[in-house]
Amino acid sequence: MKPLAAMPADVLKEVRGVFCDIDDTLTSEGKLGARAYTALERLRSAGKLVIPITGRPAGWCDHIARMWPADAVVGENGAFYFYYDTEQKKLVRRFLFDAGARAANREKMVAVRERILREVPGCALASDQLYREADLAIDFCEDVPRLPMAEVDRIVELMRAAGMTAKISSIHVNGWFGDYDKLGMTRTLMQERYGVDLARDQSMYLFVGDSPNDAPMFRFFSNSVGVANVADFGARLSDAPAYVCSRRSGAGFVELVQRLLGARG
Repeated sequence: MKPLAAMPADVLKEVRGVFCDIDDTLTSEGKLGARAYTALERLRSAGKLVIPITGRPAGWCDHIARMWPADAVVGENGAFYFYYDTEQKKLVRRFLFDAGARAANREKMVAVRERILREVPGCALASDQLYREADLAIDFCEDVPRLPMAEVDRIVELMRAAGMTAKISSIHVNGWFGDYDKLGMTRTLMQERYGVDLARDQSMYLFVGDSPNDAPMFRFFSNSVGVANVADFGARLSDAPAYVCSRRSGAGFVELVQRLLGARG
């Protein structure tokens, strides 16, 4: 990973939009601070596309799409995208699977959930599970004392044994039925909503994140950035970002936005 300062100014000048993770990328110690939120507003005011790409649930993403300075949001690690249509004055929701398939998958998750809670002492169902449509989120450090990584790996193992895709974020292990991730739905959103083929135009966009579930985005975008705490995952990160901020979490995001907007002169 190169330091963010090494990203060429002429590359930054061509960036049309920013995709960003939320937990421990925008937030710091679980809080969305004023400086990080203002950085989102500054990006949007500068004419940049602003799209959070998160593992957080549909209920949260409804709020984000309606009320944040964001053009759209991809949630539950790629299960859907939402955006607020200001002309029609309504929220547009696009899921990968229909309501029947999502309900059937949630039924299958019950047995997986119960086995994990029984076999991995100290973990818990994520407090935002009630608001999820498509995945199972197991908390290993948000509202419970941090578990050893061996126990986190055990959660992943149990999900995969049940036929689920499992990914580690900075706070949860997320599992779902289906072969999708953050990148797939980001590409779908950009094609369907904006007519942008990211396979062709990815160099005009930037992604910033911090954890293993961001790996597909780090791998795909040549202008991928990690906030400094991405280094905490070490070898667990299958694909590292091209650049890394000097600061952690929300402060790192602010650092990136200052560099991006400063490149315009």
